[in-house]
Amino acid sequence: MSLQFVDPDNYENQLNAKKEQFNEQFATFNLPELECFASPKVNYRMRSEFRVWHDGDDLYYIMFDKETKQKIRVDQFPPASRLINDLMPLLIELLKSSKVLRYKLFQVDFLSSLSGQVIVSLLYHKQLDDQWLVEAQRIKAELSRQFDINFIGRAKKQKVLLDQDYVVEELEVDGQKLIYQQIENSFTQPNAEVSIKMLEWAIDCTRDSQGDLLELYCGNGNFSLALAKNFNKVLATEIAKPSVHSAQFNIAKNNIDNVTIIRMSAEEFTQAINGVREFNRLEGITLSDYQCNTIFVDPPRSGLDDETVKMVQTYDNILYISCNPDTLKNNLEVFNETHIVKRFALFDQFPYTHHTEAGVYLVKR
Repeated sequence: MSLQFVDPDNYENQLNAKKEQFNEQFATFNLPELECFASPKVNYRMRSEFRVWHDGDDLYYIMFDKETKQKIRVDQFPPASRLINDLMPLLIELLKSSKVLRYKLFQVDFLSSLSGQVIVSLLYHKQLDDQWLVEAQRIKAELSRQFDINFIGRAKKQKVLLDQDYVVEELEVDGQKLIYQQIENSFTQPNAEVSIKMLEWAIDCTRDSQGDLLELYCGNGNFSLALAKNFNKVLATEIAKPSVHSAQFNIAKNNIDNVTIIRMSAEEFTQAINGVREFNRLEGITLSDYQCNTIFVDPPRSGLDDETVKMVQTYDNILYISCNPDTLKNNLEVFNETHIVKRFALFDQFPYTHHTEAGVYLVKR
């Protein structure tokens, strides 16, 4: 994202352009009216990454313009959360004054939360020693007077924790407080306010559901926990170990007793449900005990593979969140043979960029 394109006064125009693009791209389908969920105009990103530029005694954050490749000095970053912007100048001054902390530092990553916690990751082209740890603890103590902050040091094959590598987010969703562990360097929704709208939309789509829910690509249980109250049971799959651990943490923190997480990819689960392969990871779980007539998928940009599409088609109700309209369109062309789209939504997760998130709720014909 180029900083010059972050224009709050032009926000509605850029959102309308996305709506027009969506309606045009999906015009061949008989879709209901597009529901559109806007983002805050500024301070919407809960995480940000900056390169660090060394200029003599000076030290400052930079970003590279994606088109011109020119470096841009960044003292404040309007898309980032207010918490990140408040922290940025204080942190860079402390780093600047420490020879140990600034030496070979090339990047600073921030992960913040609406709950007020923030993690700073310092990335180095050197190995980190005890002297680095002492200095990092010193600036943590200094900044802890104003911030609920933790630090992580990263170098090649090295990760140094001062305390913990996650924030605990608290979101008010559909009248309910949900607690989420969000681990540094793992996927989390970057735009917390829009994420709340996505969760509430998904809850609304499935509010009168019967039976159980199957979810593929559940991550840290972001949607699983929010949707649990609409179903008897939820069976969710995720392949990344850190995300599975976070999901288990979140289930316990929220006192939810009807969600089960299994560590499998969508492709592996398709093989298991079709009886193609047996998996030790399913020991103790009887798939036939679940009466899943609703399936929820939030796939990567590549969308759903052909075999998973066929498996998803067997469910009465499909809830699909997509980060790539092109692959969504490809999948919808197949789903359209067996299902009708009842709800269609655009979520502006990434203002001032061409990226969009979509939501579709389908019911079997």
